[in-house]
Amino acid sequence: MAPKTLRRTVRALIAPALALAATVGPASAPAHAAVWNSCDQWGNTTLDGYILYNNIWGSGAGSQCVWANSGTNWGVWADHPNTGGIKSYPNSKKVINKPISSLSSLTSTYRVTVPSAGAYNTSYDIWDTDHDYEIMLWVNHHGAVGPLGTAQGTVSLGGHTWNVYKGNNGANEVFSFLRTSDSTSGTVNILPVLKWIKDTKGWMGDETIGDVQFGYEITSSAGGLDFRTDSLTVSGD
Repeated sequence: MAPKTLRRTVRALIAPALALAATVGPASAPAHAAVWNSCDQWGNTTLDGYILYNNIWGSGAGSQCVWANSGTNWGVWADHPNTGGIKSYPNSKKVINKPISSLSSLTSTYRVTVPSAGAYNTSYDIWDTDHDYEIMLWVNHHGAVGPLGTAQGTVSLGGHTWNVYKGNNGANEVFSFLRTSDSTSGTVNILPVLKWIKDTKGWMGDETIGDVQFGYEITSSAGGLDFRTDSLTVSGD
């Protein structure tokens, strides 16, 4: 696993302030019978209570188009060059806006179809409302990609076993949980992960959880690759 050399950047809807090194042009994406699609760098929409976001935020990016039948059934076609550094994080986001201590549950299910080429991870990206803390849950990854920070050991939480990494990108703390074996479907109980960070490790306080994003952090996908979220649910109360 190669260490990540590019500093992670907040990928919220403030991201248009970030500049790409090259202009992102329209892509020749495969046709989908979708209710929404966009090849715009910051293309986004709201469907069924989820916010979909094309989110081409990294330098040296190529072309990328996102399509959606719903907020929980969507996909992306991406053609990013075979170079280092994260190019994009297309995702579907559910807004929670509750402190960890007030949550009685926070769970998600996922089922994806991902390519056998390229360099990417399929991950949850969870943020507090102040963007001081970023919690990533990688359910699969492929190619020369790796987490930010240093290894903190292995832990079983939320129905999965994870290798844990802790780091800082200069703007926020980053806690990365990498599933010890790749998965394309499953259920994640997110709340025990947050409580472990807060209560067991003391790495953060009773933060208000803002966004639970799920998507694909793509480093390279030369020639054009498809990433498909066949189903997704995020629920918290």
